[in-house]
Amino acid sequence: MVFGSLKIGVVTARFNAEVTEKLEAGALNYLEGCEGVEVYAVRVPGAIEIPVAAQTLLEAGCAGVVALGAVIRGETTHYDYVCQSVERGVTELMLAYNAPIGFGVLTTENEEQALDRAGGKHGNKGAEAAQVVMEMIGLLDQIHADIQEEPVVRATSRKKRRKTSSVKDTAVKKKKSTK
Repeated sequence: MVFGSLKIGVVTARFNAEVTEKLEAGALNYLEGCEGVEVYAVRVPGAIEIPVAAQTLLEAGCAGVVALGAVIRGETTHYDYVCQSVERGVTELMLAYNAPIGFGVLTTENEEQALDRAGGKHGNKGAEAAQVVMEMIGLLDQIHADIQEEPVVRATSRKKRRKTSSVKDTAVKKKKSTK
C-alpha cells in the first residue's frame, strides 16, 4: 500500500513492558514497510492513559493511531475497569474523529497468553493493529472518494463533508426528469 505523506501515531503503554515493547516493535516494523508513512511513537504509563495520548496525536494531525498495551488479569476487579475504560475511550475517539485506531491492547488471563500474542505462537497483535489502521485509512478514503467524488481531508479538519443535495432534492430531480 502506498500513501502520500501520511502521519501515523503509535501509543504504547509502559506497564507490562516485556509484552508491550514486543507489540510496539511489531507495529513499527510493519509501518516502516509502508511507503510515505511518518510514524510518531509515544509511550504512556499504562493502558488507561492510551486514549488521551491517541486523542492528542489525532489533534496534532495523525490520520490514524495504533494503540498498544497489555492488561493481564490479577486478583482484583481492577482488570475489568481498565479494560472497559481503554476500550470505551478508543471507540469514542474513533467515532468522534472519524479516524481509525488499531486496538492492539491485549486483555489476557496471564502473562503467557500475552507473550503468545506479542510475537509468540499467536503472532504479533501490534503488527496486526498497525495493519488494521492502514487498511481502514485506505477504506475510509475510498468510501469518501466513491460517494463524495472528492478526497477527504484527514486529521486537519474534523468537519463532516456532505453533498449539497439532500435525499428530497434528489427525489425531486428524478421526478422532474421522468416527465
